[in-house]
Amino acid sequence: MSCLSLPFIEQLCIYLVLLMAFISIVKLLIPVLLNLLGLGGVVAQIVQIVLWAIVAIIGLKIIFMFLECLAGVIRL
Repeated sequence: MSCLSLPFIEQLCIYLVLLMAFISIVKLLIPVLLNLLGLGGVVAQIVQIVLWAIVAIIGLKIIFMFLECLAGVIRL
């Protein structure tokens, strides 16, 4: 699959939608599951910070993937 082609962008959009859905589900389940275990809100906040750190890392990977792709296109 070529860089910045229509199938590439389509696949990227699909992955982003799946990522957002997964994050939304996890954000809904974190407080419920931690309350069942008897843990307080601080643990829920820590888990959400870790979740957003993972999302930020994925975002950075996507940005650098695009930069690498553009660098390859410019060389041609």
